[in-house]
Amino acid sequence: MREAESVGPEIIHRDEHLLVVHKPPGLPTTAPDAGDRSLVRWVSQQFVDLRPHATSRLDSPVSGLVTFTLTTKANRTLLDARRTGAYQRVYLGVTIADVLVESGDWGWPISIDPSNYKLRVARAGRGERSALTRYRVAARSPAATLLRLMPVTGRTHQIRVHAARAGSPLFGDHAYGAKRRAVMPDGTVVTARRVMLHCARLSFPSPSGGAPMQFDAPARRDMETIWNALGGTASDLQP
Repeated sequence: MREAESVGPEIIHRDEHLLVVHKPPGLPTTAPDAGDRSLVRWVSQQFVDLRPHATSRLDSPVSGLVTFTLTTKANRTLLDARRTGAYQRVYLGVTIADVLVESGDWGWPISIDPSNYKLRVARAGRGERSALTRYRVAARSPAATLLRLMPVTGRTHQIRVHAARAGSPLFGDHAYGAKRRAVMPDGTVVTARRVMLHCARLSFPSPSGGAPMQFDAPARRDMETIWNALGGTASDLQP
């Protein structure tokens, strides 16, 4: 079976300082050419009177929450939060590989793949940067494992590369060695047409002061369909 199609971007929150958008899979956050299709272009078209600046990035096949700042104060607040570890993210990822340890840290450095500069490897090498991803098993089904993933750093493809190095590549992530198809005991074929990774929660200090801000976004319908087909339940897909 194949997963259902996803809908377009959704505005989760807007105030004087911030926009928070729920990005669908298949849409790049940014593009080399300002005229190319991207989330940044979509937001700019929705808010022609503003100058939104994307302060987080998601890979094109990844769904979930992306923040845009609207003021200098907001941009400074979020940059400071990243430096101090107060900008926190929770991702949900599906793997059909066995995950034997319930929780832990993945701390391999991230470097440029010597065979393809667009990809990354979890080892020392050119452009090496330290990286840390925390994970725990959120749920198990007969055919897959749902991971709750908390990146401490924000390197290119970090979660995807760390999961692959750990032997648990994310379902559908062909670029990092994962399968795109799983055959169930009854012969049903479950096909992932994109990486099964979703940014489900963001939390960070408020640019206006006061209590920290937190935003949640349910997994996109295509990911819910895949997880259900692999024997999980929709209630598992909570941040």
